Amino acid sequence: MGEHMATRKEVADRAGVSIAVVSYVLNDSNYVKEETRRKVLQAIEELGYETNMAARALKMRKTEQLAVLINHLGNPHEAGLLLRIEEHAAKHNYVLFFQTFHKEQESRLKALLHGRVDGIFLLGQSLQEETLRHFAKLGIPVVSITTPAVPRCDHVTSIDLDWTAEYRKLIRLLKAKGHERIAYMAIGDPEHPLSHRLKAFRQAMEQERLPLAEPDIFYADGGLQTAHEAIRTKVTAPGRFTAIVGANDLMAAGIVAACRASGVRIPQELAVAGSEDILMSSQTAPPLTVIHYPREKVGEIAMEVMLDKMRKRPASDRILQAEIVERASL
Repeated sequence: MGEHMATRKEVADRAGVSIAVVSYVLNDSNYVKEETRRKVLQAIEELGYETNMAARALKMRKTEQLAVLINHLGNPHEAGLLLRIEEHAAKHNYVLFFQTFHKEQESRLKALLHGRVDGIFLLGQSLQEETLRHFAKLGIPVVSITTPAVPRCDHVTSIDLDWTAEYRKLIRLLKAKGHERIAYMAIGDPEHPLSHRLKAFRQAMEQERLPLAEPDIFYADGGLQTAHEAIRTKVTAPGRFTAIVGANDLMAAGIVAACRASGVRIPQELAVAGSEDILMSSQTAPPLTVIHYPREKVGEIAMEVMLDKMRKRPASDRILQAEIVERASL
């Protein structure tokens, strides 16, 4: 292409549409038919129009803002992570911009974040390849806190625990207390940011030579109420599992509530454990044994990795260690 900057008019001519239609597509408007949108995007790609926009953006001052895509602000684990990231971003004079992520509105992200942020933090969401390529072209790095459920692109660097190793520690602790039939409360949606924890738990059970039977896997949406409903009738079933682990602490708290409602004693009749160590976990009755997710450390490393990527330094995935906090629920 040399030094020639493609114009919006050239994109319009190449796609056989008006300049207004090109503007609509760039602003991600809903007025454009899918077929037309594809033609315009193809013309943009062929002419390198977005690359030129990126080149212009690079000459402009940085925004000093970073976006964080959140799944559910009411989740204490996420809220704790956001506070930690915000704290470390502020040390480097960056402001965080929170955006709730809805999968069906992903196409609007490009227009929403364009020119507003210097980097994007994901909380494990699986963005489409096309969206990630768009941000890569604009030189906007993407860092994911927790492994995306669907790994799609080299552009994303992730920070997470080695969940299989952490669950092995927890399973060993349960085994030492005489438990052999251990159940798991998982997330039902395979694209949910925490869905990969089930795979890790399965592997950990295999490595510890304990079978994980399908009837011993329960599914909820990550919330306390749905976990309560999913397990309500099972905690009193004869000949059932003697221990259960929640993929997150809210669901583990839901299991505790279901036991309480059914008169099942913890840990005498059922041992319960969680996976994050949110504040609530030390306040349940009895308090929960958990994997302590190191939020403070994760916030610090997330910002470190983001700065490396913004400065074009090599940045690789980071795997952190955690500890088990043993409380009265086992």
